[in-house]
Amino acid sequence: MFRRDGIVYRQIGTTFADRWDDLVGSGLLARLQARGTLIEHDLASLDVAYEGATAYAVLRPKPIEFISYPYEWSFGGLRDAALLTLDAQIQAAEAGFTLRDASAYNVQFQDGRPIIIDTLSFQRAVAGAPWAAYRQFCEYFLAPLALMARRDIRCGLMLRAHLDGIPLDLAAALLPGRTRLNLGLASHLHAHARAQRRYAGRPDAARSSATVKLSPLKQAALLDSLRRTIEGLHWEPTGTEWADYAENTSYGDEAARVKDDIVRGMLDAADGSVVWDLGANTGRFSRIASSQGRRVVAWDIDPSATEAHYRTVRRDRVTTVLPLLGDVARPSPALGWALTERRSMLDRADADVVLALALIHHLAIGRNVPLDRLAELLARLGPNLIIEFVPREDQMVQRLLATRNDVFADYTEEGFREAFGRSFEIRQMVPIEGTQRTMYRLQRRP
Repeated sequence: MFRRDGIVYRQIGTTFADRWDDLVGSGLLARLQARGTLIEHDLASLDVAYEGATAYAVLRPKPIEFISYPYEWSFGGLRDAALLTLDAQIQAAEAGFTLRDASAYNVQFQDGRPIIIDTLSFQRAVAGAPWAAYRQFCEYFLAPLALMARRDIRCGLMLRAHLDGIPLDLAAALLPGRTRLNLGLASHLHAHARAQRRYAGRPDAARSSATVKLSPLKQAALLDSLRRTIEGLHWEPTGTEWADYAENTSYGDEAARVKDDIVRGMLDAADGSVVWDLGANTGRFSRIASSQGRRVVAWDIDPSATEAHYRTVRRDRVTTVLPLLGDVARPSPALGWALTERRSMLDRADADVVLALALIHHLAIGRNVPLDRLAELLARLGPNLIIEFVPREDQMVQRLLATRNDVFADYTEEGFREAFGRSFEIRQMVPIEGTQRTMYRLQRRP
């Protein structure tokens, strides 16, 4: 993989030529792409090759609009990615091929749905050989989904610490004992973990597993069992801190409509096609931005709100909104080799407009972030900011202050304008009729 003039390419070496011709000739790639399972690509000229002498072909994949990671996906997003991976393996097996790699990082979200981006993870299957990516699939998908559904939704964040997937012995130890009564979890997770422990460190383990043969019928049964196990995992988005926040704010129906109109007008006045909605909750304002033809990355700290938003996007077949889990005060860090494999949330910022609605009081008072530091961060994310100032007198601020000492003397509208004025110029200021709140449209200073 390499970039040239900002374009991502994938190079196929001469040592892979026969396998590539076999894969293309089988028609599998074309079928997967036609079904929306696999990212589309064009063949580029060898003139752009990274190392021309060893290049057999160069692919130019269709660009992914925004790269996200499994620990940022909702439960439903990770589940859909798991089912997509299984579907790809099933389709490959029918054509005599197999997925040699079932990493969750081979999946991205594009146009409102998951899609596989690793074209070269398909290879010709060896007759009778077990699925080589079975363990990887269980660690990247089954283990975290089971923990999220049967233990605690926050277990999904373990994928940030375990970049190669959650170890099966750890997942088995953390899951409730009753999961051993579930046939799929008992075999693919608990028994799988025991087998790993039994053969750990044995020099003949890899050789023994390589000699195992599975008939096509047993291979299909394994994949069907995995699919039914994944489909049987459910989690309902309730019971977390902000699950019902959208229905329990300071706004009556008329004030909410007024705010909608203000946001719509401010978005119209702001340039650009990409919106980051911070604290998006269930996506009310993401939908407004999307209806204007904007592409929206919608971040929220709460897994229930993000899951509800994701379900709405999938149900309504919205192709321009990507709901993700993210905490502005504790953003996803850079991870992996040399901290370059997975970029931090902030380093992926490509917003033209940032929405920060009903958010500032949670950060300034709830998380003790000084207003000037908050302004600096938001200016880093994008050149245009639409932000709602929620004053001290507002009932939601009073709820925050009820559990802590009021040491926030600078949290006033004058203090807000002074702090944000160092990073932004005020382009528009509109009081929200029927409330004590004010909407601001700001533009980053040069």
